[in-house]
Amino acid sequence: MNRRDQVAGEVLVRRLFAEHGAALLAYATRLSGDRAVAAEIVRETLLRAWSSNSALSEDRGAVRAHLFSALREVANAPADPLEMLAAVGTLPPEQREVLNQLYFQGRDVKEAAASLGLPAETVKSRSSEALRRLREAVAPAAEPTGVS
Repeated sequence: MNRRDQVAGEVLVRRLFAEHGAALLAYATRLSGDRAVAAEIVRETLLRAWSSNSALSEDRGAVRAHLFSALREVANAPADPLEMLAAVGTLPPEQREVLNQLYFQGRDVKEAAASLGLPAETVKSRSSEALRRLREAVAPAAEPTGVS
């Protein structure tokens, strides 16, 4: 790789991170349960995006979809939404409601706690337990989530 290609690649990765990094990091953190692991997953995702930049030449929506798909692959996350939906269905109702508030309604812990009439610590513990159970349910025989 010549110097010009290297610089162009660095610019691409920086632009992708500026536009999509926060969303990728939040999603990777939810998948992995660990912010340090999530940062490594995002780094690997962006490196893969750089190496296959022809897939990133579409409009922003297509780029974002490609990045999230690559992130799920890097994180060994389930790609099948039906698998995840079935796993959510196995959770106790109180854990499902917390996940609904946090991830589908887009509320933060304080807002979810107020909406549910619960202490924030209860929301945090239910969310943590629900995510742990989901990881176990969708990948029971897989290695722990992370970067190889």
